[in-house]
Amino acid sequence: MEIKSYIDEGNLEQYCFELNNADLGNEIAALRPAHPEIGQELNQIGLAIEKLAQSHAITPSPGLQNRIMAALGIAEEKIDLDNLPPTSKYSNYESWLKAVEHLIPAEPFDDFFAYPLQQNEQIAQTLVITRLNVPEEIHEVVAESFFILKGTCTCTVGKEIFTLNAGDYLAIPLHISHDIRIDSPYVIAILQHQFS
Repeated sequence: MEIKSYIDEGNLEQYCFELNNADLGNEIAALRPAHPEIGQELNQIGLAIEKLAQSHAITPSPGLQNRIMAALGIAEEKIDLDNLPPTSKYSNYESWLKAVEHLIPAEPFDDFFAYPLQQNEQIAQTLVITRLNVPEEIHEVVAESFFILKGTCTCTVGKEIFTLNAGDYLAIPLHISHDIRIDSPYVIAILQHQFS
């Protein structure tokens, strides 16, 4: 067998991407001791794959590890009301709900309740409990987002419609009209405004 032709045909690349191909794995394992260039080529392919993966790597958000660990039941994201993180699609709604539960009034709720959690030059976060729909509005300067802790609502953003449930996060783009319809008896959410 001409080993250079064997390598040039892509057999080693196929082996690297089809690790469950037992026949090809056995074939390469048999050839490798007699042909050191196979081992060298496999090392080069491995380095190329690693380099490709690193070039496309995305740095995860700081809260992602906490959410994964919480979903696995290994850890719980700690929410400190004196130093709140921004909400995002990676936030853990159960941890947020636990952190603010002592602020939630007893049922039956009024039609609208708001409790400011924090406000500084960059961000404002408010615990909101509402039975009221939000009429169409547009934000020109302040970036708004919702993080649902309990309940269900439907948000129309431009021509898109989003149904939000506990744990869902939605960022509203600037200069786009949006409204909210409350679909459950009430919704508990973190309303977040970020200032540029």
